[in-house]
Amino acid sequence: MLNIKKFRIKKFKKESSILKLEKISLKFGKKTILDNLNLELNHGQILGLLGPNGVGKSTIFNLITGLISPDYGSITINNEIVNNLPIYKRALKFKIGFVPQHGGYFHDLTIDENLKAIAEITINNENIRNEKVNSLISQFELDNVRFSKANLLSGGQKKKLVIAIALISDPKILLLDEPFAALDVMTIKMLQRIIVNLQTNNNISVILCDHQARDLLECVDTAAIVSNGRVVAQNTPSNLINDITAKNTYFGDSFKMSWLTNNKEIKKD
Repeated sequence: MLNIKKFRIKKFKKESSILKLEKISLKFGKKTILDNLNLELNHGQILGLLGPNGVGKSTIFNLITGLISPDYGSITINNEIVNNLPIYKRALKFKIGFVPQHGGYFHDLTIDENLKAIAEITINNENIRNEKVNSLISQFELDNVRFSKANLLSGGQKKKLVIAIALISDPKILLLDEPFAALDVMTIKMLQRIIVNLQTNNNISVILCDHQARDLLECVDTAAIVSNGRVVAQNTPSNLINDITAKNTYFGDSFKMSWLTNNKEIKKD
């Protein structure tokens, strides 16, 4: 995992920006949610958003997808400002996939039926559609539960299904909201490998948000701390945990990552 992480960091730094949020401000009533927030995602990057619940991480996702619009600032995808582009047009034109924290699938349908239901909307050719569904079921090792109803699956299997559904349309940008929430350690490790493979095998740029720092930092190239409605610190995981602002606003002085402190090569990033 550590060697893969180092390779990805070198790779994405050479690539151009695929997504920018610039000077974003947003209020709900009298409450300020985002205040002059700036965030950038590069091609081939896995970017993590950290911060306690309620700081605006999920709101950032809603802005990117077009579910809500900022009061001020611009959202740029592939060098095109998309503030006024409706959610469905934005998703289709720029191939944005979204994996919600809860739900994202039809409870009473099987894995096979869930994937085929979405594929029928996005893929016209039946042969290509079936190949895509078969490929995703194999990729996520869901063959043994292919014809099981979604509401009977384990937490890890449900997460696999939702990610597979998001991949039906071959997204270029994938957003994952709290992917590690309420999962056991082994399932989290499995999902971390899946996220890494999305970038390395599928060439997808990924943003994930979570409030569990250790789980997130193990599978991202860069992480950003969101506090008081803005990004207050952003860097590679090894540098971020030593950043004074990140310590003061989120980590604290006692936070440690054993895989970082025990690996000198990672510290050089």
